[in-house]
Amino acid sequence: MTSESNVNKPWLEHYPAGRPFEINPDEYASLVDLLMHSCNNYEDTAAFTNMGKTISYRELDQLTADFAAWLHHGAHLQRGDRIALMMPNLLQYPIAMLGALRAGLIVVNTNPLYTAHELQHQLSDSGAVAIVVLENFAHVLESVLSITQIQTVIITGVGDQLGLLRQSVVNFLVRHIRHQVPRYSFDKAIRFNQALREGRYLPRHDANLNHEDIAFLQYTGGTTGVAKAAVLTHRNIVANCLQASACLGGINLRDEVAITALPLYHIFSLTVNCFVFLHLGAHNVLITNPRDFNGFVKELAKYPFAAITGVNTLFNALLHTEDFAALNFSRLKISLGGGMAVQPAVASMWKQVTGCIVSQGWGLTESSPVGCVTDLNRDFDGSIGMPVPSTELSVRDEQGHLVNAGESGELCLRGPQVMREYWQRPDETTKVMLTGGWLRTGDIGRMDERGRFFIEDRMKDMIMVSGFKVFPNEVEAVIAELPGVLEVAAVGQPDERSDESVAVFIVRKNPALTSEEIIAHCRTQLTGYKVPKHIYFHNSLPKTNVGKILRRALREQLIQKA
Repeated sequence: MTSESNVNKPWLEHYPAGRPFEINPDEYASLVDLLMHSCNNYEDTAAFTNMGKTISYRELDQLTADFAAWLHHGAHLQRGDRIALMMPNLLQYPIAMLGALRAGLIVVNTNPLYTAHELQHQLSDSGAVAIVVLENFAHVLESVLSITQIQTVIITGVGDQLGLLRQSVVNFLVRHIRHQVPRYSFDKAIRFNQALREGRYLPRHDANLNHEDIAFLQYTGGTTGVAKAAVLTHRNIVANCLQASACLGGINLRDEVAITALPLYHIFSLTVNCFVFLHLGAHNVLITNPRDFNGFVKELAKYPFAAITGVNTLFNALLHTEDFAALNFSRLKISLGGGMAVQPAVASMWKQVTGCIVSQGWGLTESSPVGCVTDLNRDFDGSIGMPVPSTELSVRDEQGHLVNAGESGELCLRGPQVMREYWQRPDETTKVMLTGGWLRTGDIGRMDERGRFFIEDRMKDMIMVSGFKVFPNEVEAVIAELPGVLEVAAVGQPDERSDESVAVFIVRKNPALTSEEIIAHCRTQLTGYKVPKHIYFHNSLPKTNVGKILRRALREQLIQKA
């Protein structure tokens, strides 16, 4: 694949008012520099809240310094060592993550729902020597610990940062009433709060970091489907933080409430909800269990919020949760979707209920992640907007040649947010990194004459019907228009006559909705070969940890049935 350097940039002539063409990644020497800038400027402003407990930027500075001191002087970890974090959205996460960065460590974000096999692979592949784990998942770690390089285990409980009284109550409830902490045993381990207490009396330690230091090994299936880690440097995340901040149209978020329901170990939430909102002085409310939508809405009722991020399924589920429409949306300025395509029907309903336009961002783990963001002041049009500042985007055919505006092809991205490489995977890196710093994204899209980009689908999710390409997003968007549909996913089902045929999995809002009604509706909106041939009604659809529908799992179900 070629890598032409002269890319047409029509978006620069149509950039949203106030969005700069370029950002300066050198504004901060590292993420620690960015953190200290925020802590010094916002001091007594609320930084994070979880389960009713709030810590200020001043307290965040102290707690992260304590943890960094313990990691260096107490655990004797050195700059460049890898530390895994295995917990949901709790106050412990930003304290541990930012403290580890201050100590010069490389953070390996780990999904707490990993199986033992998945956990062992990630810990061994990354070479992690330390881990902070929520006690609810410590038994999984115990089962693989002996075949990893982990030497330091730090254990925390759900209530550990809620204050002494609430800590005791919450941890007792989780352990002994709900029985959510399976038995585990480690020869050597330390409690997170004990590490913080010891660190308070140790010499302060902030590593002297620079842009080229690695900040995160962020694991992803990536564009080639192999589990591997994107190497994200301090420069990558600093740049993307500044790029995303520049796209918010000058909205002042200082002391405004931002809702973080997506897990902070996911790259979208990590960069936008943690670092962007931290940079802007926002008050970040962490939602530990967003799948409890009734509890989620009750939490939202406590905080007139100015910003919320999510995936399409999260917005859709909130809209269908009792009492959500009665919330106070008077301060809501930013509703940002990412991770999967926002469906027009969901965007329309969101604006109707909240009065706020759903903006859409696009990117991938390998780009830290944000590559494009729509104009926050423009109504939802299905596009992913224009490239963020200091970013180039091109559309290429299968031979790697640039295509004309309006034509479809693979999106390729270049900018300071693009990863250095895949961790210890030069062969995988070569597959996606072109000469000149271009990243192959694996997404199929097109650009219009104004420089707005539209995602049509993932290359690997394409459905081939008798040689014709069918984009699942298009089929799903049409079916989602039906009032009786709650969720929908389209995949290819093996077909002897046409290679594949379109199959859709639907969760009904109206139990009376029939296959015939769905097909009739599709025939009015879609060309014949795009109309679903198979319709399956399910009570729920498989999703990732952030709520993105797993089309792969649905395809596997069809293969098993065949």
